[in-house]
Amino acid sequence: GRAGANVVVADIAASGAAVAEAIVAAGGRAAFIRCDVTRTAAVDALVEQTVATFGTLDFAFNNAGIEEEHARLGDSDEELFDRMLAINVKGVWACMRAEIRIMQAQKRGVIVNTASVAGLVGAPKHALYAASKHAVIGLTKSAAAEYGRAGIRINAVCPGVIRTPMYERVIEQGLADEQGIRRLHPIGRIGEVDEIAGAVLWMCSEQAGFMTGHSMTIDGGMTAV
Repeated sequence: GRAGANVVVADIAASGAAVAEAIVAAGGRAAFIRCDVTRTAAVDALVEQTVATFGTLDFAFNNAGIEEEHARLGDSDEELFDRMLAINVKGVWACMRAEIRIMQAQKRGVIVNTASVAGLVGAPKHALYAASKHAVIGLTKSAAAEYGRAGIRINAVCPGVIRTPMYERVIEQGLADEQGIRRLHPIGRIGEVDEIAGAVLWMCSEQAGFMTGHSMTIDGGMTAV
């Protein structure tokens, strides 16, 4: 919003409306649309309503995802497997499919997907999450190759541990030690949301005009060692 974009905030939780309201209060233009990304009809309606509201779909950031996993693969749960892939993989696929259809007609557009460092390396006790994020990178690269000549750039970000409500839940539940997590990052701390948002904005800009099919690692050096 600060960068001048008209923003549609989409979330399964009604609390997403507060984000749109904050953008408007700061002088920007924004709307909130409640959406469950596991339902393709809801995703299609989201994209259609976005275009109806603002006229075009120039940029899309597919960022919905869950973790909810803290067990070795042999102890993992089928219900969680289905839920993880429904949100983290099917959700990204459904969003990309709807977005690409609009962008293809416009002959331009940029999509950024949230993967993870767990999409680049293994993640003990998070095998399902890692599988879902590897899949996001596969979707990103494949679609980038398919639609580059249509004027659509498609990339992904691969964050390390970022200070989000997801992170706070893990710490509060005692499932990880904050000092231990910090030590995983050679930079000596965890990341902040704005550090990922800044990278996404840059990837959407003309400065990144020759970048497509790329998975940008923003992990404080976690995968450097």
